[in-house]
This record gives sequence, C-alpha cells and structure tokens, in this order.
Amino acid sequence: MTTLFKPSALIPKGLQVQQINDLTLFKFTGELGDRMQTLLDQKKAGTLTEEEATELAAIGELDEIFSYINAVMAARANGRS
Repeated sequence: MTTLFKPSALIPKGLQVQQINDLTLFKFTGELGDRMQTLLDQKKAGTLTEEEATELAAIGELDEIFSYINAVMAARANGRS
C-alpha cells in the first residue's frame, strides 16, 4: 500500500526564504536538501522503498514548483532593471 505524501507537508520545516539583493527566493533547508540527496542515492543503489519513492516524488514536485517561482521572480526583477 502506497502512503500519500503531500509536498505541502514538507513546507513548514523544509523551506526557507532567502533574500539575495532585491530578490526573495525559496530554498530547501539543509535538512530537506540532505534528505533528498539520501533518497536519490538510495534510488541509484536500488534500495529505495515504495514509501521512500513517494517521499522523493513529493520533494521533487516541491523542488519543481519553487524553481519555477524563483525563475519567474528573477525574470521580473531583471525586467525592471
């Protein structure tokens, strides 16, 4: 049985906001970044459980969402310059 792992559940402890010049960016905390790397290493080694695969997918989805938001914010900031 696969457990649903919601990406939004990762936000309170796994996300930080960082100010770089005039740009506010969303970044993973070190803890969440390390967890993602551990899961990626396990996937590569073929030792990832089904539950861990679900967790990795949730982290990956969150990474895509915040990468997109950061890119849009950076483009808008560059457009004003």
